[in-house]
Amino acid sequence: MERRRVRVWFGDHVVADYRAEAELAERYAAAMSRRFAGLRVTSDPVPDQDPGPDRKLPGERLWEVAPK
Repeated sequence: MERRRVRVWFGDHVVADYRAEAELAERYAAAMSRRFAGLRVTSDPVPDQDPGPDRKLPGERLWEVAPK
């Protein structure tokens, strides 16, 4: 099963980094492209030797606990 790494770039800086199975990664990439139309979004294959964690798609909220 192919894994992909999706990154959202602001210039030379990565502002979001997401790894998942190909189908979820492509959905995430499409959503980030729509939401941040001015930023570059890349989707690259993850090598099998890269043990980085897969994650579920993030929720609508960025933080689970609201700031006080």
